[in-house]
Amino acid sequence: MRTVRDVHTRTVQAPAETVGALLDRLAGDDDPLFPVPVWPAMRFDRPLGVGATGGHGFVRYRVTAYEPGRHIRCAFPEGGHHAIEVTPLDAGSCRVTHVLEDRLRGARLLAWPLAVRWLHATVVEEVLDNVERAATGTVRAPVRRSRWVRLLNRLLWERPTAVPVPSGARLARTAFARTDFQDAWQLPLPPGMPRDPAAWKGVLRGAFPETGRAATGHGGEILLGRDARHLDFRASVLIESPAVGADGRTAGHDGRVTLSTVVRTHHTGGRLYFAAVRRVHPVLARAMLRRAHRRLALAAPSAGERELAARAPRAGYGHRTRP
Repeated sequence: MRTVRDVHTRTVQAPAETVGALLDRLAGDDDPLFPVPVWPAMRFDRPLGVGATGGHGFVRYRVTAYEPGRHIRCAFPEGGHHAIEVTPLDAGSCRVTHVLEDRLRGARLLAWPLAVRWLHATVVEEVLDNVERAATGTVRAPVRRSRWVRLLNRLLWERPTAVPVPSGARLARTAFARTDFQDAWQLPLPPGMPRDPAAWKGVLRGAFPETGRAATGHGGEILLGRDARHLDFRASVLIESPAVGADGRTAGHDGRVTLSTVVRTHHTGGRLYFAAVRRVHPVLARAMLRRAHRRLALAAPSAGERELAARAPRAGYGHRTRP
């Protein structure tokens, strides 16, 4: 067994009360600090407080101490903890400190130096970037993701899951009177990802015309496709945003994006052609949705930028590629 201790600090030129107010929103629906959507969102099973259980991605933990505006400590199930603390320095500045202490055993002894250490350091520094940006409006020296971290991010990016064609995908469901094939692949839509289906038009390789667009109660759908002599196909991108409960918190999922495909063949030649294509279609559909999902996440404003934009809607914050 090996014990590791990793500390990151940042001096922020803003009052501790300002930074503490941002810290209290951690893991909430309007979290201004955690670097979503490039990294999995931090989520708990209840509002932030002692006893809340959750984590981010494959990392799980439980809140064991919480002093509003000052300190949060979370314990890992296998032992160890991580904590973030705001310490006043003077009336106009404070220090933010993140400490990780963990006991490594088994496969984690190898995973820490090869991958987890680098991912952890990048995520924490991006949290501190968002603290500084949201509190002061700028970041003096933003962290840059190394090539190794970018590769790990790509390899660990969530993979689409197979689902039935959603009931909300009405354009896909009514595209043809008769359908010979249909499937659907889905990914979560964390905060910061575009909710306009038009932003997802590039999900398909090649140029395919838009054949329909519809708004839904909590999102929208765009339909792409083409007709040919042997078969017709349509690809639907459905955006489902979460409903908001009476307490102001989102109910259930953060949001979802679903790529659905429906195909109608015209004759025996078309059926034979698609019999071969359908063997590789799931691989291609998953890859296209995953690629578009990551591309849009990397181009999305950071949590700190979204916080500034929310305060000044006309400030003009837009999509950009993160380092």
